[in-house]
Amino acid sequence: MNLVFFEENRKTFLPLVFTKPLAKIRVGILTIEEKWSLLFNKKGTSISYITETYLSKKYAPFNTDEEAIFINSQFFPTQELITFITNELNTDEALVINETLVVAKCNLKVFNDGQFESVIDISDFNLLNINNCTAIFTKNHLAIQQDFELLTYGRTSEKISKTNTLIGTAIFIEKGAKVEAAVLNATDGPIYIGKDAEIMEGCLVRGPFALCEHATLKMGAKIYGATTIGPHSKIGGEVTNSVIQGFSNKGHDGFLGNSVIGEWCNLGADTNNSNLKNNYGEVNLWSYQTNKLEPTGLQFCGLIMGDHSKCGINTMFNTGTVVGVSANIFGGGFQQKFIPSFSWGEHTTFQLKKAFDVAKKVMERRKIRFSEVDKEILTAIFEQTKVFRK
Repeated sequence: MNLVFFEENRKTFLPLVFTKPLAKIRVGILTIEEKWSLLFNKKGTSISYITETYLSKKYAPFNTDEEAIFINSQFFPTQELITFITNELNTDEALVINETLVVAKCNLKVFNDGQFESVIDISDFNLLNINNCTAIFTKNHLAIQQDFELLTYGRTSEKISKTNTLIGTAIFIEKGAKVEAAVLNATDGPIYIGKDAEIMEGCLVRGPFALCEHATLKMGAKIYGATTIGPHSKIGGEVTNSVIQGFSNKGHDGFLGNSVIGEWCNLGADTNNSNLKNNYGEVNLWSYQTNKLEPTGLQFCGLIMGDHSKCGINTMFNTGTVVGVSANIFGGGFQQKFIPSFSWGEHTTFQLKKAFDVAKKVMERRKIRFSEVDKEILTAIFEQTKVFRK
């Protein structure tokens, strides 16, 4: 079986998708791609993408004449939907919700032409979906619940140490996870602790919460739901309703709220973000579609940070701040609400060679190679975002 993930309205997910297809974004416990793959659960399944050309060397494009299941990456699957696709969807048929294509079963030519023999409305399936960056945290509580049920169905949690205080029953601990002297409250949503993850002493956790594999919650951390800590991340301080994609660190005290942090990011000690305006008004956020601040419809909105970006100690982020890829942020006072990719401080460009050197060192610490293809991707982003660094 061929699963092909395509994207609509890609710009609404920048800067998070500068470096990867939307299907690679984590919402809940799993990435969008992992949700679909796990539910299909068929041997020999191949995964490919219809995305930006500069990403195609790393994320395989689909360019054969074979039949495939084309999946809109904005939608999350359910077992009901997978069963329908497997048993009832015929070749050259498509599934839509409010005229938005969700799934098609066909070859690449039919998909590109949009000439389907039949189009079936599946609005009654009530699928969870995201349509922009902020939906990643606003819908994270629903996504955690959905993934928790999928991952724990028919399974038994590992035993948890008696040094912990447990409130509620929807707590699942994977093999190799370490949790000692913490308070875990699953009253408002489930708590999932991934394989070989660790919650250190004194942590206070309220669900919905997901700590993915090999991630660490440092001593005394205070976590409010709905929050996801992606794989190999280290998090301390206070966090509420945020999604950290993976391989990123916020190792010290400071507040992070209503935010999405990409991969390979680092927030310096005592970094804080505002998630609520002083006048309690609607938050505006930078849009890559219009190249200006646009209303979000949200009262609570914090920080959206692209991959490989870093900030120094005591950094203060304004309500509704967008940071691009590979930005290096420092300086007193509140930062500007839009920080372009490859910014160095407020007025200088972070040169590519130096950005490569940092990325290489950071990734090697997690035993992941910074490849020539990774360099090409960052180079393409550097060129695309020059206009914003004037």
